Amino acid sequence: MASALVVLVLVVALALAFDYVNGFHDTANAVATVVSTGVLPGRTAVLLAAVCNFVGAFLSLKVAATIGKDIADPRTVTQVVVVGALVGAIAWNLFTWYLGLPSSSSHALIGGLIGSTIVAAGIGALKMDGLIGKVLIPMIGSPLIGFTVAFLLMLTLYWIFRHAKRKPMARIFRRLQILSAGYMAFSHGSNDAQKTMGIITLALFAAGVIPSVDVPVWVIILAATALSLGTAIGGWRIMRTMGHRVVELEPVHGFAAETTAATILLVTAHLGAPVSTTHVISSAIIGVGSAQGPKGVRWGVARRILVAWVITIPAAGTVAALSWFILHTVGFG
Repeated sequence: MASALVVLVLVVALALAFDYVNGFHDTANAVATVVSTGVLPGRTAVLLAAVCNFVGAFLSLKVAATIGKDIADPRTVTQVVVVGALVGAIAWNLFTWYLGLPSSSSHALIGGLIGSTIVAAGIGALKMDGLIGKVLIPMIGSPLIGFTVAFLLMLTLYWIFRHAKRKPMARIFRRLQILSAGYMAFSHGSNDAQKTMGIITLALFAAGVIPSVDVPVWVIILAATALSLGTAIGGWRIMRTMGHRVVELEPVHGFAAETTAATILLVTAHLGAPVSTTHVISSAIIGVGSAQGPKGVRWGVARRILVAWVITIPAAGTVAALSWFILHTVGFG
């Protein structure tokens, strides 16, 4: 009994650590554009993102339900499976943060849960309908939609303001970008905090602490707080990649990219799809850059980001599987 309690405490601590790491890893998703365009200083933008992340976390629980119920059969998931999933996700997040690559914390967590579940209970424990319908299809579709919508929105703005003077329009979009940055951070909280809520709830259910995979209120508050604190630290390495190295952004570009990405994230949160905030905002940034022509995007950097996207799930899954195996070998679960 004491051993089970220790493991449960470890799971909750690791989940909050993941949420915290997710916060500073993904700060760039919310504020890179508003910082790179000079609309807000870095610290002000990060604090804005932290507050909006916290508020957004209370919007919905549909993504949390997907993580807790629709990826792996909750009856086959033990606390050690959850520990393995979290170790895989955190390790991959820290590795890509060190390299300055905007990889997906969401897909790292999903990959970790898949890898840990397969090695512990077999591939039959995975819920293929949920994986395909709520993970795979949105994972592929959301960046494509982000790129397309941002590209078309940017062309539309160019056409509407084609006769406007540059400096007055820049002033207008500098103000609008503060709103779009807050909107982006709010939608980030509405999607990303729920993933930690789902994984903690799954661990509580596996330990028999709660009778069903429904998120307790205290879990919502803890997850929202951890994500916001991590965001307040700021992921400056990734921010430089997102805000400068892929596309040179002006306020109008930042507004278009943030508005596009935030809207997609709110829609997918409503649908319960745990899409990648990183993928959506990155593709939107590339979309607004492409509206300037092929030379508007640094495609070499974009290719590095794409490689990180592709290998995130298998990489995190492999680390998670090894973590479960080690814990199982030494006598846990």
